[in-house]
Amino acid sequence: MALSNNDILKKIRVALQLTDENIVEILSLAEFKASKSEINAFFRREGHPKYVELHDQILRNFLNGLVIYKRGPQET
Repeated sequence: MALSNNDILKKIRVALQLTDENIVEILSLAEFKASKSEINAFFRREGHPKYVELHDQILRNFLNGLVIYKRGPQET
């Protein structure tokens, strides 16, 4: 059984003990705007009426922002 993007984000969130505010900050580091309510929708159960599927673009921006969050901005 393959993990969905939502599952991957949930596992990273738990492993790194990230809050919703941290995730919003991480996405903003990758120049991607998201609100706390949008983030919460990714963590709902799949059958929930307000569940939102996490698309590849958002996960990619999150991972790019996470690199900056953990290592700092890349020097050019």
